[in-house]
Amino acid sequence: MKTAALIPARYSATRFPGKLMQILGHSSIILHTYKNTVKTALFDEVIVVTDSEVIFDEITVHGGKALMSKKEHESGSDRIAEAAADMDIDIIVNVQGDTPFIKKEPLQKLLAQFDDPSVQVASLMQVLNDQKDIDDPNFVKVAVDQNMNSLFFSRSVIPYPRDKRGPITYYEHIGVYAFRKKALTDFTTWPVTPLEEAEKIECLRYLEHGIPLRMVVVDYMGIEIDTPDDLIKATKLI
Repeated sequence: MKTAALIPARYSATRFPGKLMQILGHSSIILHTYKNTVKTALFDEVIVVTDSEVIFDEITVHGGKALMSKKEHESGSDRIAEAAADMDIDIIVNVQGDTPFIKKEPLQKLLAQFDDPSVQVASLMQVLNDQKDIDDPNFVKVAVDQNMNSLFFSRSVIPYPRDKRGPITYYEHIGVYAFRKKALTDFTTWPVTPLEEAEKIECLRYLEHGIPLRMVVVDYMGIEIDTPDDLIKATKLI
């Protein structure tokens, strides 16, 4: 199967405008993400897809590949679908631009899910142990069935601990997705769904159309940089 990693990179993020161009160590966040994705050597193509000339220049000046979006898009999936439309590709991995600590092993596990022909979409999750993070709506939680297919994604605490006597495992959804090309194309033809609109979690659109995501548990993935506080944590980590 031919694979591509496409990195949607919008400059005007709602919670942290211009975050992808913030400096982490000696490089921008988006450049860290791009270089670490290339370093995995898992993909036939790695391309940043952006609406920003600043981000486009940041990648291309450093020898990377970038494309400018032709249209305005509501979600990262819509943005990369435009880029993927004319590509001869089987599996597309959406690597979020704000995940500078991306590593090979989790992406390798993600791609392996497509050995199962029933899997249309797959994504990553990690165990949450800190109650503060579990309660934080910036941490998207996911509940899964016994086959590791997603049941629901929410910014609320799921499952709710009504009975505290038994152990509960909480999972954080990590915003790295992989799609068969048709699944991604179909996604862009569907309007925003009610649960997606309420939670502001785009993958709920798949669930509302009856398509579960195959979830993969991975070890600590570092930090997704959604807020200025996340950048402070990431700076300490790097």
